[in-house]
Amino acid sequence: MLLLPERMETTRLALQRLKYEDAEEIFYAYASKSQATQFVTWPTHQQMADTRRYLRVAIPAWDAGLEFSFTIRLAEDNRLVGSIGAVNERGKVQFGYIVSPVWWNKGIATEACQALLRQLSDQQYVFRIWTFVDVENLASIQVLRKCGLVEEARLPRWHKFVNQKDQPKDCIFFRYPLRPS
Repeated sequence: MLLLPERMETTRLALQRLKYEDAEEIFYAYASKSQATQFVTWPTHQQMADTRRYLRVAIPAWDAGLEFSFTIRLAEDNRLVGSIGAVNERGKVQFGYIVSPVWWNKGIATEACQALLRQLSDQQYVFRIWTFVDVENLASIQVLRKCGLVEEARLPRWHKFVNQKDQPKDCIFFRYPLRPS
């Protein structure tokens, strides 16, 4: 069973379990921003109801041990700047993140990923940590490499990103190297 803390802290950030009260900040910080959602697997939120609907799924998924979603907040003022999460499939864990465009190129995604990866890799239950990215998402490719992930495969026409007109895109499959069992 995957057990993650409800709060993780880094030098600059606090990663906190999502709450229903986060809806407005999530919507305005990134979920409604097409620039931010271009490379994610879910549609850009058009209205606050979309964000609330997402939270009604994400919050109970934590309790079921299936998905663990966190807000990314600045430690100094508690400002929401993004989110990060992990989907648990019986010890095979996929993770992903999104950061508000206002906070791009400030090391936020790298710092948040490193914190989550430390927690995940410390658990005996986890045998694989992975993610995938559109080959055109150069910023995320750089973040993943900085965090120690390695490219495992290039997958032609592998995923249709809903915010890119559902056209099949080439993707890179990354894995995080774990200790041998």
